[in-house]
Amino acid sequence: MAVLTSYDAGSYHKVAGSDSIQATAVGSVDALAISDLPQVIALAKTAQKAWASFSLIERQQLVVKAYQQLHAVQDELATLISQEMGKDYRRATYEVGGTLQNAGYFASEIADAFATENVGNRTELQYRPLGVVAVISPWNYPLAMANNLLMPALIAGNSVVLKPSEETPLVAQLFIDTLNKVLPQNVLQVVQGDKSLGQALVSADINMVAFTGSMAAGKHIMANAASGLKRLVMELGGNDPMIVMADANMDAAVRFAVASSFENAGQMCTSTERVYVDERIADEFERKVVALASRYRVGAWDAGNVNIGPIVNPTQHQKVLEQLQDAKAKGAQFLLGSDDYPLPYIQPTVVSNITPLMQLETEETFGPIVAISRFSDINDAISRANNSHYGLGAVVFGGPGANAVADQLEAGMVGINQGVGGGNAPWVGAKQSGFGFHGTAAGHRQFAQVRVISR
Repeated sequence: MAVLTSYDAGSYHKVAGSDSIQATAVGSVDALAISDLPQVIALAKTAQKAWASFSLIERQQLVVKAYQQLHAVQDELATLISQEMGKDYRRATYEVGGTLQNAGYFASEIADAFATENVGNRTELQYRPLGVVAVISPWNYPLAMANNLLMPALIAGNSVVLKPSEETPLVAQLFIDTLNKVLPQNVLQVVQGDKSLGQALVSADINMVAFTGSMAAGKHIMANAASGLKRLVMELGGNDPMIVMADANMDAAVRFAVASSFENAGQMCTSTERVYVDERIADEFERKVVALASRYRVGAWDAGNVNIGPIVNPTQHQKVLEQLQDAKAKGAQFLLGSDDYPLPYIQPTVVSNITPLMQLETEETFGPIVAISRFSDINDAISRANNSHYGLGAVVFGGPGANAVADQLEAGMVGINQGVGGGNAPWVGAKQSGFGFHGTAAGHRQFAQVRVISR
């Protein structure tokens, strides 16, 4: 049987005198042969029929009991997250802890969403299982993002086949193996492999695909799912803009711009990717951004006082460098950092004079970069903010006029003097950043078939 090896994100380095790259292996898992996938789906179909016969409350209680088993492996999960994708141990601990601590509440919220509704005239709405749901999860938040999709799918009465990123297979394997100590056999399965396995899973005899990843992969999934009219919920990344108006709280705007650009080494779908600053305050804003960004420290996941870990792999590292080099060649000014960093890190970088011709403005970066441009007319800033196929999040910092600016921003989530996604709100992408959405009752119900019963 083939194996999938996982590598320490912080250990990638070029071999001296060679173009080859070496890294330290963390561990390995068995990779599923594509020819064996039909058997996995057959088992999922059989298990789903029995799982659907459980009452809604029984499914909720079993899922919560399964999640309670994760407390015994909490530290191991955090360590694996840090090793496989480079996140410092403190952040990895928060990801695991948040997933575990919120499990009971999340499960209750999901079950409430699927409760039968009386809509009058002796008619009710029921929320029935769809069947087999494929969850394809990313590497940047390998536990939290898988959890956000598989828990509503399970409680709705579906069986789930999880295909995690090949960058974080060990996290997924431990997560699923632990849950399966309680869940009925084959209700939740994990399949390990590269993108070809993911493509085969999308084309398999399943009922729904829930995916978090790139826009290009999302388009491929949509095309492959069309023949079966499979349900889709997809979050497809972002290129989030931030507008800083002349009357903004300067220090608050600076703190947000740096923190949002650097969180998780910039490897976050709602990272601030481009900052448009009123030219009247731009000099001061840039000075303060550089001063704050200079305080961030880069290093391994288990080093002390580290804010920014390694980039997940050499391919992503090179992509960030190429975008920086493109910006430099087209006239960008580097206020902090450079366009050339050795593996596996990207140091805190602040770049100004960004233009619409640069990849830093048009593409998702996934690196710790604050990319700044100045504007003299707020309408021009709004136009540039909206000039993107992406539409996940957008932020504006300013005084009373900030509300009017926010109303014109084309994004699924907009923050005014704060980040996006606050409160009990769904996670929504507009334009090509999303298809469907998840979270809250409306999002949970996308994992179920609505049935109208009139008696």
